[in-house]
Amino acid sequence: MVIRPATPFDLPALRPVFEAAKAIMRADGNLEQWSAPGFPPEDLLLRDIDRGGGYVILRDEISPRASLGRDDKVITPGDGYAVNRSNGSSVISSDGSSVIQSNGSSVISSGAEGGVEKSIVGYFALLPSPEPTYDVIDGAWLTDGPYGVIHRMASYPEVHGIFSTVINYAATRYAHLRIDTHRDNRIMQHLIGKHGFTYCGIIWLQDGTERLAYER
Repeated sequence: MVIRPATPFDLPALRPVFEAAKAIMRADGNLEQWSAPGFPPEDLLLRDIDRGGGYVILRDEISPRASLGRDDKVITPGDGYAVNRSNGSSVISSDGSSVIQSNGSSVISSGAEGGVEKSIVGYFALLPSPEPTYDVIDGAWLTDGPYGVIHRMASYPEVHGIFSTVINYAATRYAHLRIDTHRDNRIMQHLIGKHGFTYCGIIWLQDGTERLAYER
């Protein structure tokens, strides 16, 4: 899977991702979270993007004519996106069009025959502290210093490993991470605990609804 910064052009492809995530919530008995029609609204996602904290997750389908190492993942935004490889030899261009080896040869061209077909399968926001809704907590945070906040994580249910991919990426950006979820979101609570977060207490969103808050 590949992570890259989201752009406004991604918004149409993100709507079905959020609707699929909400369908899983409802099927699991989580009837209230993200219940407002059209949530999250485009203006909220655009704010994520404007702050440099909105990310899309893409799944690669590589044809037999081109291949990368099994551990290749694009995870670092910048002038180019670094591909994690043991030899550190490849980068993907900032427009997402090709993967370039250190010798300058193009080994994959997105959308071309024999190349990578990329489709958006998930989204998340990774934002810097402070998060205003975390200022008051019925409980106690683990730390008082800077942290990264993960919000609005969503994906197609048939795509596995999204949560781990997001957390692993976020951990390269921040020493401490915070996240919150709805009391009825048992799936997210399970994933949060599985990935080393500690339950810290209850926080309240701007509309007054409560969330379970975690840090690691």
